[in-house]
Amino acid sequence: MAVHHLLRRGISGGSPLHPLRGLLLVSQELGWRQASSAAAGDAVAELRGAREDVKQLLKEKSCHPILVRLGWHDAGTYDKNISEWPQCGGANGSLRFEIELKHAANAGLVNALKLIQAIKDKYAGVTYADLFQLASATAVEEAGGPKIPMIYGRVDVSAPDQCPPEGRLPAAGPPSPAEHLREVFYRMGLNDKEIVALSGAHTLGRSRPERSGWGKPETKYTKNGPGAPGGQSWTSQWLKFDNSYFKDVKERRDEDLLVLPTDAVLFEDSSFKIYAEKYAEDQDTFFEDYAEAHAKLSNLGSKFDPPKVVD
Repeated sequence: MAVHHLLRRGISGGSPLHPLRGLLLVSQELGWRQASSAAAGDAVAELRGAREDVKQLLKEKSCHPILVRLGWHDAGTYDKNISEWPQCGGANGSLRFEIELKHAANAGLVNALKLIQAIKDKYAGVTYADLFQLASATAVEEAGGPKIPMIYGRVDVSAPDQCPPEGRLPAAGPPSPAEHLREVFYRMGLNDKEIVALSGAHTLGRSRPERSGWGKPETKYTKNGPGAPGGQSWTSQWLKFDNSYFKDVKERRDEDLLVLPTDAVLFEDSSFKIYAEKYAEDQDTFFEDYAEAHAKLSNLGSKFDPPKVVD
């Protein structure tokens, strides 16, 4: 059984396992030999150091949204119907290669790679796959979002020819938004609740028309930054992780806030609407469901050798 399936089983669905217990069961089932305590300690220490450096980067650059997107887009190419690694895609560090960075859906993500490259150079034992997911989860947490039960120890792909084909990531304005979202996310093994919960991360960030073709060049909320000014945000406080995305999409009272077709459909589709309405009313429920969905997404297609938890 693939490692990511074992880990996902312990994080979501049925009775969730505590990450440490889940790791023990995984290692027993696969017959892993434990790494020496010294080697394991060094690896965890490097991950901790990298996390602290990411926190400092976030303070200096206010780059939370693009780091969330970096982790998502590395993981979001996963195809549950392909059993071979790395052909299945997912969180394997392939997004560091130019051929994948040039995919249309990844416009601008070269800037995220440049931001974290110094951290990768400093902590050589941390893989790109781990660093992308660590940066993404840390950005959510530092913006006020929930603590995400992350697992590390991902293996990197080694060459550009191992990158996934273009076209696996979601589009912003497809002809049938609900059908498109389900096609993309069901392929990853995610369900309607997880689609809506993950959509809530749009509470962070802006859409820039020069990159995506969507949004205004600037609004009253983005004209002064922080960071490079411009773009159109989904929420007025677009560096704060909360449930305001759902409230704002539902109300649509502010023309300076962005609502894409794939946002609007969350309150139009009968199944999506159940969760969107709930999250607009109850931030605690949103945080709980989001943390679970983000952790599941971050493990898709990952090969762990061995898995590690950083407390």
